Amino acid sequence: MPQSTKFIIDFDSTFTQVEALDILGDISLATDPDRDRKLQSIINITDKGMDGTLTFRESLEQRILILNATRSQISDLIDVLKQKVSKSFERNREFLQENAGNIYIISNGFKDFIIPIVADYGIQESNVFANEFVYDETGKIIDFNRENPLSKNNGKAETIRRINLDGDIYVIGDGYTDYEIKASGLANKFYAFTENVSRPRVTSQADKKFSYPKSRIKVLLLENVHQIGVNLFNEEGYEVEVVSSAMSEEELCERIKNISILGIRSKTNVTKKVLENANRLLSIGAFCIGTNQIDLVTCQEKGVAVFNAPFSNTRSVVEMAIAEIIFLMRNLADKSVAMHQGKWDKSASGSFEIRGKKLGIVGYGNIGAQLSVLAENMGMNVFYYDVIERLALGNASKIDSLDELLKTCDIITLHVDGRKDNENLIDQSKIRLMKKGAILVNLSRGHVVEIPALKNAILSGHLAGCAVDVFPEEPKNNSEPFESELIGLPNTILTPHIGGSTLEAQENIARFVPGKIMEYINTGNTYNSVNFPNIQLPFLKTNENIGYVITDINKAYSPDAINELKEIPGTIRFRMLY
Repeated sequence: MPQSTKFIIDFDSTFTQVEALDILGDISLATDPDRDRKLQSIINITDKGMDGTLTFRESLEQRILILNATRSQISDLIDVLKQKVSKSFERNREFLQENAGNIYIISNGFKDFIIPIVADYGIQESNVFANEFVYDETGKIIDFNRENPLSKNNGKAETIRRINLDGDIYVIGDGYTDYEIKASGLANKFYAFTENVSRPRVTSQADKKFSYPKSRIKVLLLENVHQIGVNLFNEEGYEVEVVSSAMSEEELCERIKNISILGIRSKTNVTKKVLENANRLLSIGAFCIGTNQIDLVTCQEKGVAVFNAPFSNTRSVVEMAIAEIIFLMRNLADKSVAMHQGKWDKSASGSFEIRGKKLGIVGYGNIGAQLSVLAENMGMNVFYYDVIERLALGNASKIDSLDELLKTCDIITLHVDGRKDNENLIDQSKIRLMKKGAILVNLSRGHVVEIPALKNAILSGHLAGCAVDVFPEEPKNNSEPFESELIGLPNTILTPHIGGSTLEAQENIARFVPGKIMEYINTGNTYNSVNFPNIQLPFLKTNENIGYVITDINKAYSPDAINELKEIPGTIRFRMLY
């Protein structure tokens, strides 16, 4: 750009991800019993003022009256806003600093909080034009400077006339008042900044549009999703709510109504009923491997893309399987408990090496295959069974039937998915086929093993031990009690569904899943989705149920053409990305 080019930048929902007065409302109304209603009123008034359906002065008067804020609360607001600068401006900090003399903030917001924010990006106080609060003697905000042109309709255009800028003028903003600058003949171009919010009346007037609206995207994360995942969504500008436990169907039906992105782990069931209440849902992230807790068919029918983390915790599960096999073969768990009770039981009876033993892996997917390699390196003879034809790794041997595998191996470890067909896959009849003195490890799904049959096999001595990490019924959170028929059995290791719960695995998952969801939101990329055709732009792909296409269109598209595309019979969901 030539040196004479001037950039006019809006502040609220442009330079920052949020409307500052909305955040000030959060602060000033924190103890107000009518807080929620008042905050929603502020948001509604803001939107009406920004899209031009309410005069700006009216919107300003109404919001200040509701806010009931003070000078001291402005400092708290500034602290919040410094964490809410839009990513586009964060990424272009160097450009802003180098061109600070030609960058102007012209905003209907207030200097009181704008100047401290933009100063960090080199923007001069003399280049900031905004409203000013009026305080009473106690520091309460009672009004605004009504002589300031920015407190009036079409105030941005009037401000530019007064400061008499020369050269080309480019306006970047999200509101109708930003468009008015160009409409008044004072700017060469108006760019609609939609990274945080998109207003159709505004974008329809723009020379160009940027990004995707984010400030109204609400994210609900359940079951202690790792903080890295929370941070990534926050940094993207989404509104994030975190709940430490799982939710029942009824709870989730109520909470999901205005949610755009849902993040869960293995305990939350996203049923058809839940999805029928999901009016704004774009995507679901399973922060785990399995997705059987999600009604993928209904998600597909509603155009909701589902992503999981198929590889992120593989190593953690494999290491735990190896450890538990060794513990069971040496009866270490019971010996450790006895030692804590003051009992010294030094004996080699019933204690074996794993070298040379036959390991049977049921399910030879990512986890089963990696377990195969590590077990073979430790001297085990590996056999596996899978309903899908899979290539053996190393010297592992494929067994053609589950029954044959159970009869052959000293140790059976389960790594199957949670599909309904796998319910009671290992029942009483299957356990009877296992070698006397064999051990069983289940790190897959709780309903895969018939628990009463497993209990009887341990008590009768048919099985020498077992390790179970997953159960048919599990507590929703750590405060609920755990109940199982397996409690107290000899040489039985019970763990609270922690096969993939290492810091490394949870961090990997927390980075992978949000990354895929945000890529889908921003670009339409469905690569790694479990229920959509996997494509990257621009492309078209179908599966047996739906087709999915990403394509470029001319920037001068007709709104009527877009509406016609949306109305094509069979269209599940239509989105415009800028």
